Amino acid sequence: MLTDTHCHLDLDKFDADRDEVIRRAELAGLSRILIPGLTVASSRNVVQLAYTHPMLFAAVGVHPNDASTWDEQTISSLKQLISSPSKTTLSGRGGKVVAIGEIGLDYYWKAATPKDQIEILKLQLVLALEVRLPVVLHCREDGDKEHGACAEDLLNILEHWIINLEGTNHPLLERPGVLHSFSGSLEIAQRAIKLGFFIGITGPITYKNADNRRRVTAGLPLEKLLIETDSPFLAPHPNRGKRNEPAFVANIADKIAEIKSCTPQEVAAMTTKNAARLFAWEETV
Repeated sequence: MLTDTHCHLDLDKFDADRDEVIRRAELAGLSRILIPGLTVASSRNVVQLAYTHPMLFAAVGVHPNDASTWDEQTISSLKQLISSPSKTTLSGRGGKVVAIGEIGLDYYWKAATPKDQIEILKLQLVLALEVRLPVVLHCREDGDKEHGACAEDLLNILEHWIINLEGTNHPLLERPGVLHSFSGSLEIAQRAIKLGFFIGITGPITYKNADNRRRVTAGLPLEKLLIETDSPFLAPHPNRGKRNEPAFVANIADKIAEIKSCTPQEVAAMTTKNAARLFAWEETV
């Protein structure tokens, strides 16, 4: 069994053959796909899409590059998406919304000031605590550096967020979230893992020029890794340059197995277990 813990299946690049993409994912052995929102409007779309197939789940949130869409109604709109679905989990939450995301910081595109990005990130971290859902975090450095101000700002915020939970019985202490499509340094990954976060591995780990990503992955415990495609972007070898899709997550599992000197089946089993622990989607009724 495999999972794709980050796939933008709602984007128009899938409009022509979305059902076929889902069928290919099933044939490839996938049991779960998480679709993150980028704005309130796209979050609404991903929740609706998640209800069209048992393997699909949703995250809701506002991406840092879409900070300009934030208004005084955003938090209440996100809360409504989390609480309104008719199907519920055993814990009483909306059965298809399993995370807050995609949220975080992006200093590469400069679509919003760091100040504005940090402000909406903190508001959504408060929301995550309130609704008891883990967070799916984006972090991209200026110039795609391995380690810079973006990661430092993000980790400082997360460290304060977690410190405020210590000594409580809040469930997010055990499963706070994931740094998705991780491209940073081993130091940043280890700091995040120390806080309880998982690390998401994507297609670039298969690229010929990605020795650093492979070294970082080699230094991380398999028990803290998730695999994801970030479809339709970042297609792994041998499909690099083409539209990515969830079935290609198998190529990522194969490369991690090579790096970790284990079998693809072991990688699939552990990362699927990790995803189930983080997103608690096995509770869905």
